[in-house]
Amino acid sequence: MIKLIKKQSPGRIIALGFAFIILIGSFLLSMPFSIQDGVKLRYIDALYTSTSAVCVTGLIAVDAGNTFTPLGQFFLAVLIQVGGLGVTAVGAGIILAIGKKVNLKGRNIIREAMNLGSGNGTIRFIKSVFLTTLAFELTGAVLSFIVFIRDYPPLRAVGLSLFHSVAAFNNSGFDILGDLQNLIPYQNNIMLNLVTSGLIFFGGIGFLVIKEIIGKKFRWSKFSMYTKVVLTVSIFLIAAGTILIKLTEDVAWLGAFFQSVSARTAGFSTYPLGNFSNAGLLVLIVLMFIGASPGSTGGGIKTSTLFVLVQGIKSAATNKTEKAFRYAVPSDAFRKAAVITLISLGVVITGAYLMVIMEPGISLMDALFEITSAFGTVGLSTGITTGLCDGSKLLSIIIMYIGRLGPLTIASLWYFTKGERAIYPDGNIAIG
Repeated sequence: MIKLIKKQSPGRIIALGFAFIILIGSFLLSMPFSIQDGVKLRYIDALYTSTSAVCVTGLIAVDAGNTFTPLGQFFLAVLIQVGGLGVTAVGAGIILAIGKKVNLKGRNIIREAMNLGSGNGTIRFIKSVFLTTLAFELTGAVLSFIVFIRDYPPLRAVGLSLFHSVAAFNNSGFDILGDLQNLIPYQNNIMLNLVTSGLIFFGGIGFLVIKEIIGKKFRWSKFSMYTKVVLTVSIFLIAAGTILIKLTEDVAWLGAFFQSVSARTAGFSTYPLGNFSNAGLLVLIVLMFIGASPGSTGGGIKTSTLFVLVQGIKSAATNKTEKAFRYAVPSDAFRKAAVITLISLGVVITGAYLMVIMEPGISLMDALFEITSAFGTVGLSTGITTGLCDGSKLLSIIIMYIGRLGPLTIASLWYFTKGERAIYPDGNIAIG
């Protein structure tokens, strides 16, 4: 079995790793010691919760606060952490911790999983990822504790703070407050809103960007093109989302800002989204579909993909070279971005279509919102998740899995060649 796995491509190994962790997580969450007394948990719901945690989505079939024991909630936090960092990164970290070396194939797998340009400095990067994660999550936990200690006993406040910080930085959107309330009780708490937003933002821009920001001492002129693109698009989307949500919904500016940040794959909510208008839901759907940035804990088509698409369209419309920040956009970037976007649209539309068939009682907007949330590994919902049939839950599980690994990775798992040797003459085809 091990020899067979070693022969597989890095993409397949990553996919198998995520699937294995999901199955292990579903087993642990379904055990009696993970479930509160008097609560019944079906395996499909345990599998759904495990998938949502490992894929850092946050969609819930059962309320985590009312269903799982402290041990079960600990397992949930571990699954979120493993899913956010990536199975390969965690595996590499364990290997390094026990004093072993990561071989060349292992480095290649890590490079593909973390979207690294080359294999140089892979191990140093893994170490920096763990240190960065620890620093952000501990800081977030301390600041969250200041808020939670006002409403809960000290030990409970510590548990809530640690879980919330892990969930926020890994963009998962899980909460253990109970009663499906998410962060609605804290919609006016400025500190918790800002701390959570900060964790979501830095978790969503990716470890490469964080490393460069710190390494180059916050000097914009020293940043690479990639870092400038990620920061520019991320800030623009947050600002645009905030304004549009405020214009369409009766929420405070703080609430509009928080939902705009959270819709970028985090999944926390401070307002019941079931009360949002179709216009507000459409804004959130667009933000969820775009998602976070490559190499981050989030999903979606990614900010860099959107940027390349816009630059490609601009170039075609103006007959000018694709460029930004005094750099030329790589020649094959637009093609890759277009492929990813089209496959993603296909996944979302197909998923929404199937859900509407299986759930005739829900609206198209609710189904589209739910599927986009699953694909973008966001976790926001209009409140239909707990009432879905088993078929719809299995559909969401598949969509979450595709969203976490990436549609192009999934598409290339079964058949992928290094290229064709044959050369064919150019044909004619009308475009537009």
